[in-house]
Amino acid sequence: MSAGEGTPALDSLAHGAPGVSLSFGFGTDRGLRRELNEDSFLAADPLFTVADGMGGHEAGEVASRECIQTLSEQSVLMASSRQATASDLAHALHLADARIRELTNARAGTTLSGVVLVEERGVPYWLVFNVGDSRTYRLSQGNFSQVSVDHSEVQELVDAGFITPEEALTHPRRHVVTRALGTGTDTEADFWLIPVEEGDRILVCSDGLSGELSDTQIHRALSTLRHPQDAVDSLIQAALRSGGRDNITVVVVDASNVNGGVGGETLGKASMASTVAEDTLPRMTAAQEVIPGAVADTHPTEVLESIPKEFLAPGQELPTRVNAPLHEENHG
Repeated sequence: MSAGEGTPALDSLAHGAPGVSLSFGFGTDRGLRRELNEDSFLAADPLFTVADGMGGHEAGEVASRECIQTLSEQSVLMASSRQATASDLAHALHLADARIRELTNARAGTTLSGVVLVEERGVPYWLVFNVGDSRTYRLSQGNFSQVSVDHSEVQELVDAGFITPEEALTHPRRHVVTRALGTGTDTEADFWLIPVEEGDRILVCSDGLSGELSDTQIHRALSTLRHPQDAVDSLIQAALRSGGRDNITVVVVDASNVNGGVGGETLGKASMASTVAEDTLPRMTAAQEVIPGAVADTHPTEVLESIPKEFLAPGQELPTRVNAPLHEENHG
């Protein structure tokens, strides 16, 4: 599904493989500063992904749209299939990269992040993939973390110890990506294979969301609002209130009835994970690594306005309104 202007789409419910049910919501907004929406997305069992086009004018829109179109044409990603592998996804991304370069003469590109629900010997997994600085987050059993790792100059500086995560938030090069599809020399994706837990909530978003809201603000919305579409709507509105300097696209996916529904509640728990260990396949090399958790945040908490009480988790209260700082627009 390519980017569209206006009201986010209605929530959908997908019943896939036996024992696993997915419910999800999605939406996109041009923002307050951009003439065009260069984001594209796909939210259809088993694939949930967001592409953020770069290149200005209509070129970025072409790049993101063609990327999503290529993924949607892959049979292993269609019709509730659970058979996709990291190799399948890598092949699809290489096809998308080639198609974008052909159409734009390598003058435009796109970031991409998302998840595919897969099964291995009957066990459900999230196959997370990422190229660039769009993001995939996971709220699971009360623990919230960013699964994907940004491919950006500031992330490399943080990893090397030259700047702190707090300094990265205001660094002048914070929006320069080091990997993208369709342009540049580095187009390889990172992959993570994570067991699905009962009540898991996955968020996939363009940096129009993460550039305006802190991880604490995002976590609050995801852990407070019970319905995926309500979480999507609230996050988009919060990003607009914080400045809306870029296109904003959000997909939220909930998993239920995993292993017969045995497991703890995800909503209503307030803990923020510092780290989460999962199986990972960086650059298609089999390995295990610790996925960095959510960065400690110093931003004020964003208000979640006009939330009907029936959408709140048991015992949850609405936060107090605090004005959040604005962020510089990104991707040029």
